[in-house]
Amino acid sequence: MAKIKSMIKVKPKKYKIGDVVKVDFIVIHPMETGMKKNKKTGKIKPAHYINEVNFYYGDTLLSSMEVWESVSTNPYFSINMRVTKKAPLKVEFKDNKGLSMTKVKKIKPKG
Repeated sequence: MAKIKSMIKVKPKKYKIGDVVKVDFIVIHPMETGMKKNKKTGKIKPAHYINEVNFYYGDTLLSSMEVWESVSTNPYFSINMRVTKKAPLKVEFKDNKGLSMTKVKKIKPKG
């Protein structure tokens, strides 16, 4: 299996305490439904999809998402959050094969 990569982007890039920012999270993941055939072998590709995504700001859970196999390859998730402090933004995700990964971005408000 290819290495799973992910990325967090915060928009706008410059923000201060009290601002609302958009947090984008993308995962390079196959998101197989278990219903497609491998063109070379003719066998069904086994299901492999993200089924849970959680966004944390500091120690606070901001959003918890239950995801299904029908979401497209390399899924993109987005939330809005109010910047209240300097703290890590952490996104955790799990897939149906037991893979669990975490991506962290430092939130550093200006001023």
